[in-house]
Amino acid sequence: MGISDDAVEIRARGWRTLAALHGIIETELERALAASVELSVVEYTVLDALSRQDGWHMRMQQLARATALSPSATTRLVTRLEDRGLLTRILCADDRRGIYTELTPAGRALYERAHPIHDETLERALGDAVEQPELAPVVHALQGSTALA
Repeated sequence: MGISDDAVEIRARGWRTLAALHGIIETELERALAASVELSVVEYTVLDALSRQDGWHMRMQQLARATALSPSATTRLVTRLEDRGLLTRILCADDRRGIYTELTPAGRALYERAHPIHDETLERALGDAVEQPELAPVVHALQGSTALA
C-alpha cells in the first residue's frame, strides 16, 4: 500500500466514523422526537430551518437545500406538514412562479416544544458517543467547531 493509498484509507475511515456517529445521533433523535412530539428528524429539520428565517418563511428551493432533500421530496414533505396544519405555502408577490413555505402558529408552537427535546437528545447522544474511543475524535471535532460558530 503506497502513501496515497494510506491517505485514501484514512479519509475512508474518517468518513465511516462520521457516518456511524450520524446514524447513532439520527436514531436517538428519531426516537425522542417521534415519542414526544410526533415528528421525524427531517420534519423537525424543516420546522427548524423555517424558524431561523426572518419572517419564518423560505422559498421551496432554499428549504430543499437546507434539508438536503431533492425538490420533489421537499414538496411531498411540505405537503404532509401542510396537511397537519404546521406549514402554509404563499405565492411570492414579486415572482408568481416563486412559492414560499411558512410556519403556521401551530407549526411554531410545535417547534417550540420539539426544540428542547432535540437539543437534549443531541447532547445526550454526543455524550454517549464521546465515551466510545473510535467516535471520540469526531465528537471532539464537532464540539470544537461549535465553539467557533
